[in-house]
Amino acid sequence: MTRTARCVATLASAALLLTAAACADGTTPAADSSSAVDQNAPVTITVGNKPKPDKPADVATFEKKVKEFTTANPNITVKTTETEWDAQTFQAQVAGGSLPTVMSISFTEPLNMIPNKQLPDITDELKLVDLTKVLNPETLKMVQDDQGRIYGVPIDAFSVGIAYNRALFKQAGLDPDKPPTTWDEVRQYAQQITEKTGKAGYSQLTKDNTGGWMLTTMTYSMGGTVQSDDGKKSTFNDAPTKKALQVLKDMRWTDNTMGTNFLYNQEEVRQDFAAGKIGMVLQAPDAYDMSVKNFGMKPADFGEGALPQDGGPHGTLTGGSIKMINPKSTSNEIVAALKWIKFYEFDKYTNQDVAVQNAKDSIADKGFVGRPGITPLSQETYDQYNEWRKPYNNVPIDQFKGYVESTKSLKLLAEPSNKAQEVYALLDPVVQQVLTKKDADIDKLLADAASKIDARLAR
Repeated sequence: MTRTARCVATLASAALLLTAAACADGTTPAADSSSAVDQNAPVTITVGNKPKPDKPADVATFEKKVKEFTTANPNITVKTTETEWDAQTFQAQVAGGSLPTVMSISFTEPLNMIPNKQLPDITDELKLVDLTKVLNPETLKMVQDDQGRIYGVPIDAFSVGIAYNRALFKQAGLDPDKPPTTWDEVRQYAQQITEKTGKAGYSQLTKDNTGGWMLTTMTYSMGGTVQSDDGKKSTFNDAPTKKALQVLKDMRWTDNTMGTNFLYNQEEVRQDFAAGKIGMVLQAPDAYDMSVKNFGMKPADFGEGALPQDGGPHGTLTGGSIKMINPKSTSNEIVAALKWIKFYEFDKYTNQDVAVQNAKDSIADKGFVGRPGITPLSQETYDQYNEWRKPYNNVPIDQFKGYVESTKSLKLLAEPSNKAQEVYALLDPVVQQVLTKKDADIDKLLADAASKIDARLAR
């Protein structure tokens, strides 16, 4: 059974166990959404994620969109707040009932929130506003229970692949149109790149929680998991994670193909990658944007392939943003919130004039049009959107071919559902020690990390 399937199954059993005591842990009971919806009745909603005052241009754009929305929906009054998702404070806000009607949250939250009755069932209201058919069935699984009922709206998604420097591939005698698809190939390619170019054949994120994040990604690619379905216990102290760390250890100490820098966060690794110091690194396709725009990488040098697999295909880590609706909301408020989500998040995909204008605006701002990635949209909607914007594409799409093909075959596996960032932080030093201490004991490092993480998960 896939990890996603297991997560969905867990939601079902957990929901049965928690129904009778949904409020026992301070959670807010879902409002009764069975009452009739009056789409013309006056209703007030509070919308989160208003830009901060230090970004006046973004504030002006946001306020303009609010005005456009209320003009088109005169019965809906919109109040705004800067409230945004923060892993450290979010659950306290949920328990305290201080959340706005609608706001963005991480993909990591719904797996716990749905069985705890912290999100309302919005399935019927989604149909009323004609939004369901626009959504990607795969990303929608992140907010569904085992009955297929829907509790949120995915608005942004990513999945991890492998970014590679096409110029270094050519210098090393590798085919730049054939990135590695297995971890054995990654190791072989890294050896060839280092031997022929003197550069780091492969580098790994290791700090600011990214070490644990990418170790989780590698674990998934090897058929493993990091956390139990109920989020109460770690599961990484087993063969897949040990193999992932052994691969890194071998590349570092046996092959000597990982250069000399073993302390990288996301921005730092992208900077060195763009500078031609790194042959391959695990990244989502949006690494292209920063590498090219911020760090001056030649567009022709950027390539993106599928997340390498071991004994798979198993899948790849996915994450992103979901619009949640306050569980206290009435049916009328839910419908109003969904209308706002449709207007603010999806009109840019479903309205040709808006899609084309956004493409023109991106180019004017020296941005990018056409860069591949995971989409929250249904395939039909996404294809139409891309067709509208095709004349404005300024990204070498063919150089993402390996990644694009993988989106049709690799399962999307959610990040750990409980305290993901804390889990990642405690796994950072495990990866760091494997890369900086030749005698690092992988078994002991994982056992110690599991003990610390299990104590956090049990709280």
